[in-house]
Order: sequence, then structure tokens, then C-alpha cells
Amino acid sequence: MKDLLRVGDMSARDLALLLKLAAGFQDDPTAASELLAGRIVPMYFAKPSTRTRLSTAAAVARLGGAPVTVGPDELQLRRGETIGDTARVMGSYAAAVVIRTFADADVEELAAAAPIPVINALTDGHHPLQAVADLLTVQEHFGDLHGRRIAYVGDGANNVARSLTEAAALAGMDMAIAAPDGHLPGEEALASARAEAGRHGGSVLVTHDPAVAVAGASVVYTDVWLSMGDPEEERAHRRAAFDAYQVNQDLMDRAGEDAVFMHCLPAHRGEEVTAAVIDGGRSLAFRQAANRLPAAQAVLYALLTDQLEGRR
Repeated sequence: MKDLLRVGDMSARDLALLLKLAAGFQDDPTAASELLAGRIVPMYFAKPSTRTRLSTAAAVARLGGAPVTVGPDELQLRRGETIGDTARVMGSYAAAVVIRTFADADVEELAAAAPIPVINALTDGHHPLQAVADLLTVQEHFGDLHGRRIAYVGDGANNVARSLTEAAALAGMDMAIAAPDGHLPGEEALASARAEAGRHGGSVLVTHDPAVAVAGASVVYTDVWLSMGDPEEERAHRRAAFDAYQVNQDLMDRAGEDAVFMHCLPAHRGEEVTAAVIDGGRSLAFRQAANRLPAAQAVLYALLTDQLEGRR
């Protein structure tokens, strides 16, 4: 497995390995500090970024390399150079490529042409680095993953929900998604996740009722109602659609007694979550953010040392 483009490309063994490596980098951040010595990792960001940009840059540095961040106006793509040509050129200089953009097809084209690992740092369809950090956070807090329930409340069709569902399925967790009509997971993606979860002793539930989703949950998770790339004119429509899906104290009280709150950030207090919840004692949102760094280290290390097998 040369690239990490989506969680669903991994095997359960791959995910477990990444979590083990990430935990190791938590304990010893400089354990592989010579891996990228004298090498660069281009990081292409077509979308704004805080956590992904900083965590991946720090991960490259901790592995001994130099991150080189570029945007759409700094390469020749807008002057007609193809993604394939860009990929081949990058492969002559760099150890790996990190890309955050819109279309999944662009990342797939880059990976197909690049002779070096390509890491999806977020597309409209997937956010694998976030999912690895999420499960690392759950494992760190509870000590185990298998059989635990994650309740995702909000836009069940977005990139974070999709990658989290794929990761939970591989880990044998029970995933519950509460979303309104028009924002449910796609049937094909849902069928695939359910099949994968079944192989590992987990399950995937979809409901319109947040109370049903959070019942017995160890984790209550949400994301912004308007994602990057969504038209701003949709905000009013989405606020109306998601009004009943806010994570507040009442909803948290309906979850398990030891339930924690998670959010991939940035957060809009007063919309998808109340300030009392995200800033309260049961929130792991900022621990999640911190764990983006060892998760990125683990992914880079595993790809550069050819340790991921992919789905078989």
C-alpha cells in the first residue's frame, strides 16, 4: 500500500498498526528522527487549514525532514501543467506528498502518477488523518476500541463522518449516525461499512433521532453544519435542517455515564455544539487536535517504511 487516500483502503491490521505507532510517537516523539534526514515533503493546500497543516509539518520535522508548504498559486497547475506531470516532478525531489484539496479524483490522479507515497490530508470525500487521530484519542481515553459505540450527530454524509465510520468498522466498533434526510450516508458507502463492521464484530446504525444514536454511547461526536466548499447561501437551510441535532448537555446526559464529547474542529459554539459541552470536563476535542501530530507521524512512518498492506 503506497498511499493513504481513504481509510477504506486499509485493512484492520493496518489501522491497528497505525494506532500502535502513533501511541509510540506519543511516548517518544523523536523515535525515528533520522527517517527523513536531508529530505523534503511537499504539502499542497488548496483549502485553509490549521490542525492538518501544522500537525503534518511538525510530523515531517520530527521525522527529520523539511516540510515545504505550497498553494495553488505557487505551482504551475493553474498554467496548464497536468497533475500527472506535477506528481512525477515531485517524485524526483521529495520523500512523500501531502495534499489537501477538493476533488478525490485529483488526489487519486496524483497518487497514480507519483512514485512516492501520497497522503490525503482532506478532500470533499475523505479525511483519513482525522479518523486515525480520533480512534487514537478514544483508545487513549478508554484503553480499548472493540465494541464501543460512537454516536455521530449532524451531517452524516460529510468527509469526517465517512472516514470515522470506515475506521470504526475496521476497529469492530458500533457506529451510530443521526442525521436528517438529505444528509445521510450514501447507500454504497453504508453497505460497505456495514459489511466491514460485521467482519470485525461491529455494527453501523443510521437514524434520524439523536437520542437513539447516543443511547449507550462512549463517544458523542459532531462536526460543523457547513463544511469547507459548501456554498455560504446554504447556511440558513442547514441551520434549519440541523436545528434538532445540536449536541447540548441534555443530549450528552442521554449517552453512557462515561461518555465523552469529540469534535474535529473548528467548532461553532451555539450551532452544532454548545459552549458548555465543548468546553466542559467531558470534552476531548482539544486532545483530538493534539493527537493529529502523532497520527500524522505514524502514517508517514508506516508508508515510508512500507508497512501497510491494504485491503485484500
